[in-house]
Amino acid sequence: MPEIPFTKGHGTGNDFVIVPDPDGVLDLSAAQVAALCDRHFGIGADGLLRVVRSAAGGFGSDAEWFMDYRNADGSIAEMCGNGVRVFARYLADTGLASLDSPLAVGTRAGTKTVTRSDDGFRVDLGTWRTDAADPLVRARGLDVARPGMNIDLGNPHIVVALASDAELDGLDLSVIPHIDPQPEGGANVEFVVPEDPLITAGVGRIRMRVFERGVGETLSCGTGTVAAALAVRSWAGGAPHEWRVEVPGGVLGVSMFEMGGQERVALSGPATLVYSGTVTLA
Repeated sequence: MPEIPFTKGHGTGNDFVIVPDPDGVLDLSAAQVAALCDRHFGIGADGLLRVVRSAAGGFGSDAEWFMDYRNADGSIAEMCGNGVRVFARYLADTGLASLDSPLAVGTRAGTKTVTRSDDGFRVDLGTWRTDAADPLVRARGLDVARPGMNIDLGNPHIVVALASDAELDGLDLSVIPHIDPQPEGGANVEFVVPEDPLITAGVGRIRMRVFERGVGETLSCGTGTVAAALAVRSWAGGAPHEWRVEVPGGVLGVSMFEMGGQERVALSGPATLVYSGTVTLA
């Protein structure tokens, strides 16, 4: 059984096993990923980031480095906003890439650009989409099903507005929320409450909890905070383009800006590398 190096990292408590594979020689099965992410029998994490050169991995990205992201259950995911920041921090700290200038990172949702920011690292997530659907979400702790807003940031989200902090704190997200109609491939579900007042010094402020598909409740979800800010801005009608989103693991910044005639969104926040070691693959 081979032994491989790894690093443990997190972004506001959303944690990852980082596995360097520059030459694309590792072929991790879903079972191996799930074993590495197991919090009782493995290293423990919400997901795994394989660090591979795009050309070596056959991903066809124009970026030198590709973030091969897997959920904790081993399933493949398109994107992870916290994961991209942690991935960039790993590249910079290990000397594989430099953040002296904007760093391109390949993902299954396209190439994302990472720069340093006052609160850590900022990633341009690109454009976003929504539709007119109003899926109903049932969750343990809510008395009735609530309508949600679909937000696509390269990975799917459904944002649900709650009435109070008490409702948010009373959710039991150890049980998978039920979505009607169930989206093909599933979706991350964000439950959000606005602060009072919603806007302070020109910045919108909200609280959020999230259930991530293939993982469960996590302390943070980067793209989820962006989806939540976009949804609340839409519901509020004319709210600002700068947001602070409080999640159980900390605070993340979200900004909306115009480029090339399209609105783009960016996520900023810390990225921490905790420890490194080696592990034997079963």
